[in-house]
Amino acid sequence: MDLRHLRYYVAVAEERHFGRAAERLHMAQPPLSQAIRRLETELGVELLHRTTRRVDLTEAGRAYLERARAILAEVDEAGHLARQVAAGVVGRLAIGCVGSATYSLLPALSRHLSARLPGVDFSFRGEMLAPDQADALRAGTIDVALLRPPVAEPSLVAHLLRRDRLVVALPSEHALAGRRQVRAADLAGTDLIVHSSARRSVMYEVVLRLLHDAGVEPRIRHEVGETSTLVTLVAGGLGAAVVPEPVTALSLPGVVYRPLVRPATTVELVVAHRADRAEPHLVRAVEGIREVVRA
Repeated sequence: MDLRHLRYYVAVAEERHFGRAAERLHMAQPPLSQAIRRLETELGVELLHRTTRRVDLTEAGRAYLERARAILAEVDEAGHLARQVAAGVVGRLAIGCVGSATYSLLPALSRHLSARLPGVDFSFRGEMLAPDQADALRAGTIDVALLRPPVAEPSLVAHLLRRDRLVVALPSEHALAGRRQVRAADLAGTDLIVHSSARRSVMYEVVLRLLHDAGVEPRIRHEVGETSTLVTLVAGGLGAAVVPEPVTALSLPGVVYRPLVRPATTVELVVAHRADRAEPHLVRAVEGIREVVRA
């Protein structure tokens, strides 16, 4: 069925007059009258009683008017939704974050994205290790990831957000806590708490390479999956940890943070998504994430 005929019929039925309906539709009266005749012929029913002065609806016409209005409203709503989707202002997105981004970016990120894209339903998954995020991107259980490189898989694309300095989290009573800064070599003989090796943590590899280059044999006491657990164990006096500087947002009693020097090392944070994803709302969300980091 031609939707124009539905609109023509609704206009005539509401105006009860072909002339006024034609003016409303910005068209000549004869083509309008012919279109309604074709509609009645197609349906096999009389929708209108016509006189020289006015038009009245038949019982069938009244029933048809109600449904025609509903159909046109749905069509208009579908068009509005399609335009919103094309503009990237509606949709759903799940965003994963490594531990340090969870604490340093997630509060500002959720506020900024909600204000920038109020029609997009955002969900966030914090404390995700980088390999788990890459797996989740491939599986489609998250749409965007804030993670530590490398991101070497061709199916994913990544954009650098920032470089974070490394610091040392120490129990407040630790012998190194009184120093203004800590060298990697100073960690020789210190119990360490690190992210999980079994779960392929990027930070695990970074810390072990850092200590190896400094000639330090690591004394690992605990491996954990979440940054919050790592800092909690430091607060409990169970060891020290090398972490990205944004983790200092986790300010717990019993923990002090000291800059790591010699070498003064940084780790990258990137925003990543699947290479085959280019929906407007995803692109706008990635732009919003980059805005928050630049602010």
